[in-house]
Amino acid sequence: MTGPKLNEYSFIAGERAGTKASAKYVRMSASKARTVLDLIRGLPVRNADEVLQFTDRDAATVIRKVLASAVANAQHNDEQDPEELFVIACYADEGPTLKRFKPRAKGRAGRINKRTCHITVVVARLGEERLEIVQAREARRTATGRRRNTGGTTASRKARVERSRQRAASLKAGDDAELIDDVEASDESTDDAADDAGDAKKPAAKKAPAKKAAAPKAAKENTDVTEADDEVEI
Repeated sequence: MTGPKLNEYSFIAGERAGTKASAKYVRMSASKARTVLDLIRGLPVRNADEVLQFTDRDAATVIRKVLASAVANAQHNDEQDPEELFVIACYADEGPTLKRFKPRAKGRAGRINKRTCHITVVVARLGEERLEIVQAREARRTATGRRRNTGGTTASRKARVERSRQRAASLKAGDDAELIDDVEASDESTDDAADDAGDAKKPAAKKAPAKKAAAPKAAKENTDVTEADDEVEI
């Protein structure tokens, strides 16, 4: 190819845009691979790997291997830091097509095309301005408490375990204080209930007997009145 390789983001003939890796004769169509490549184009290497890890397509597995190979080439051959790389270009070219035939009715045959493609991923170092933006974003993520993927070193694991133990101890101390408060409150409620029960058991004061009405006197007066009436009638 005599001109610049525009698909590799190179606009000058003979200029090398970055470090690349490719997979040849992959048994899938180029259109299927391009659908996944569009997701990682222009992303930092770490973000691109996360996207490919959780992409539910068969092409993502192959492209993730090609991306890892490109990062390894940049690290060992060009002595670049993998944390400062991003996907500058990625594309899929059509490969040779395998032609197969399936028998059909009346002596005819149906053609089957088994497509292949060549997948290429190009990585390069981020610019200074963009590198500062990415580093500031990672610093903010770390400051807000999100776990940063630092390779799982022993020191970082020990620090996480120590923080977890301190948090558990503080929570346990708080739970003990709350338990003491609950016991004291329950004792006070028990004493109040006992006092109420003692007051309820005291005998009630005897009521004074009600005065009986002077019924016999009234009855005697009535009998006197009836006798006087009888004498008058006689």
